[in-house]
Amino acid sequence: MPPDLRSGAAWLASSGQAVRDEFLDGLTRGALLALPFCFGFWALPHQLPPAGDWKTWVILGGRGAGKTRAGSEWVRSEVEGSLPLDPGRSRRVALVGETFDQVRAVMIEGDSGILACSPPDRRPRWVASKKRLEWPNGAIAEAFSAHEPEALRGPQFDAAWVDELAKWKRAEDAWDMLQFSLRLGRTPRQVVTTTPRNVGVLKRILDTPSTVVTHAPTEANRAYLAASFLEEVRARYGGSRLGRQELDGLLLEDAEGAMWTMSMLEALGVDRPPQMDRVVVAVDPPVTGHEGSDECGIVVVGARIQGPPQDWQACVLEDASVRGASPQLWAQAALDACHRHGADRMVAEINQGGDLVESVIRQIDPLAPYRGVRATRGKAARAEPVAALYEQGRVRHARGLAALEDQMCQMTAQGYQGKGSPDRVDALVWAMTDLMIEPARRWTRPRLRGL
Repeated sequence: MPPDLRSGAAWLASSGQAVRDEFLDGLTRGALLALPFCFGFWALPHQLPPAGDWKTWVILGGRGAGKTRAGSEWVRSEVEGSLPLDPGRSRRVALVGETFDQVRAVMIEGDSGILACSPPDRRPRWVASKKRLEWPNGAIAEAFSAHEPEALRGPQFDAAWVDELAKWKRAEDAWDMLQFSLRLGRTPRQVVTTTPRNVGVLKRILDTPSTVVTHAPTEANRAYLAASFLEEVRARYGGSRLGRQELDGLLLEDAEGAMWTMSMLEALGVDRPPQMDRVVVAVDPPVTGHEGSDECGIVVVGARIQGPPQDWQACVLEDASVRGASPQLWAQAALDACHRHGADRMVAEINQGGDLVESVIRQIDPLAPYRGVRATRGKAARAEPVAALYEQGRVRHARGLAALEDQMCQMTAQGYQGKGSPDRVDALVWAMTDLMIEPARRWTRPRLRGL
């Protein structure tokens, strides 16, 4: 048996077959049945609570890094006693996720949820009518949605597990209400399991002296992940800012002097974009069309153009960008986006491809409404008027534009600070220019001449 239980799985895996057989043969039947539920033996270092006197334990990790399993096992360690009916350290637990359905599907009933991690004699019972788990020893855990912060007003707890805090839409309100409810016992504690994003509430928690942090990339849990998944995400996102956030589990700050910030973009999200008067699909084609090419930026933007220009509103509807595609493939992707959204026009930059860009599009759809545009200024200069529209509160974003928003937060007045070319941002700028910037200029010119 290894001297330290926390290194048990690593010790067993690195031992020879004879050592493993000897270890397992030496266990009683009861010990063998219990071994799968001894999480301290199997856990990775980032999945085990740090020592010391802390109030909040934040587990930052990439996708699939084992955060959910760590949260489930921590709840078990809080509520379970030495024997199935013995009391644990905590008796009333709050389980808070982005939505109630996600709490149930991931935190409670998921493959790494509380029910799956619990041994038969200690497994809690899910009472759907009360939205809570009930353990044999009398402990309970209640499920809450971060969409309804007020539901946390009134109940009180001695422990809480918070999942994917960084993507909650009402994170500040829900977090604050939870803190007021953690008032039972001598030292209430909470665990936060989340893929990091540059949002204020998470940074505030990390800066609190009573917070401790463990961290792991997706790769740390590779033994439990499909090899094809790891290969695909490494190839697609490795080395990118999005990859560092979603795979390496790193909290990334906005570039200094960025035209857009993550907090600004977080506030712009809408679940149901409004009806648009005009829709444009903008394309920023790559110079070449092979696997190693830059992305082809394809962004769909709609606008409500009613009244004077200062009343116009825009909404970014979709990021349909593609990587490593041939001209025929990215042209087809752009035309598909036009059809999905009933676009009035496709706009494509022609600095690199010239007439070839239109030619490729016409080969697929000869009647596609198309306009070629040519850049005469640098990327940052073209982006500044668009950034001004955001500052005026005249642009909204549909949900699910993380890759585009990631590039936006790296665009500064001095240029793009990210890796590669900001193809998605370029496409966004062309769409906004066609929909909002140029029409506004045409609106004001006759008025100025008449003065």
